[in-house]
Amino acid sequence: MEALNLKRMTEHADAVFTGAVRKLACGHADKGGRCTHFMKKGASRLLLGSLILTGCSNNCEIKPEQTILESTRIEESAAKAESVLSETPAEMISGAIPHDPEIIDMDWSEYFNGLNGAAVLFDARSGQYWIYHEELALTRRSPCSTFKIISSLAALESGVLQPDCSTRTWSGEIFWNEAWNRDLDFGQAFRTSCVWYFRELIDEIGRERIQKELDKLQYGNCDISDWEGRLNTNNSNRALTGFWIESSLKISPKEQTEVMERIFGKNSVYSKETQEVLRQVMQVAKQTETDFSLYGKTGMGKEEGVMVDAWFTGFAKKAEGEIYFCVYLGKTDGRDGSSTAAKEIAMRIIADFNGQSESAAAKEQAARPLVY
Repeated sequence: MEALNLKRMTEHADAVFTGAVRKLACGHADKGGRCTHFMKKGASRLLLGSLILTGCSNNCEIKPEQTILESTRIEESAAKAESVLSETPAEMISGAIPHDPEIIDMDWSEYFNGLNGAAVLFDARSGQYWIYHEELALTRRSPCSTFKIISSLAALESGVLQPDCSTRTWSGEIFWNEAWNRDLDFGQAFRTSCVWYFRELIDEIGRERIQKELDKLQYGNCDISDWEGRLNTNNSNRALTGFWIESSLKISPKEQTEVMERIFGKNSVYSKETQEVLRQVMQVAKQTETDFSLYGKTGMGKEEGVMVDAWFTGFAKKAEGEIYFCVYLGKTDGRDGSSTAAKEIAMRIIADFNGQSESAAAKEQAARPLVY
């Protein structure tokens, strides 16, 4: 038990230290998003001391020789991070996202077939963004059900959610989506985008944890002030509303791709176990079916019954690495967009972007105009 507590202390220290390095290095930014505050030498030592004290505050009895061993490991981690801090430009510490990226303007209008929308592809290795309709790609809108990626992340990392024991009991209330009218486990709730399940989950995670996660991820405006979602004009059922559904929280399509990179990229501070659980529920296409594996989440929001936001965001994994993407559809007069349409557009853009070899039937289908 003592060894287990020590192991957990070390793992906790590593995770918190890495997160703190990121936050301290880029926690202050100007309007252009550039870091104006850099972590100084000595701060890591202060954090190290606090971690050792925190790690020993759980009434666990620790043998002196074990304490020395674990403290040495944390000390080595601190020294390594301090070295990295002294040699790495501040803008790179927050991840692979450059502050002066190369933005390539793309004409992907044919994929949208007249729908008002934007698309962003981000390659963290090259620091390049490919963007269609840049003004809209930089506009913050409600994330809707794409936020289930973040609530799942927070629940998994905090221990609120245990995937193998995740079934929640249906209240008996009849919802518009028949798939929600039953007991659901995490995987079922994620894939059917069940709002009542995630409303309960988010309440259990709590405001403080959610806020910390959003701040760490630099998630749009990070505004959860309308916790219950009373600003939502489309629904007054508190089981189906929240700050992430046409309410206070906002994020842009470009920011969505950056958040995906912070979760799944090489500099992620999140556990491999959490990332793997998320990949499993987010996977929509396997590499045997395409030249890449596709992971993502849809989302859609309405105002007074009219669709105003539709999303599909995630990443495509191929041999060379990941491409992070987001397709967004806004309100289009006389047209009815949807998250399904956003997903189809994203899959076509990514397939063409990767130079996917399609069968004759697939090519014929892709040549036909999409009707939404």
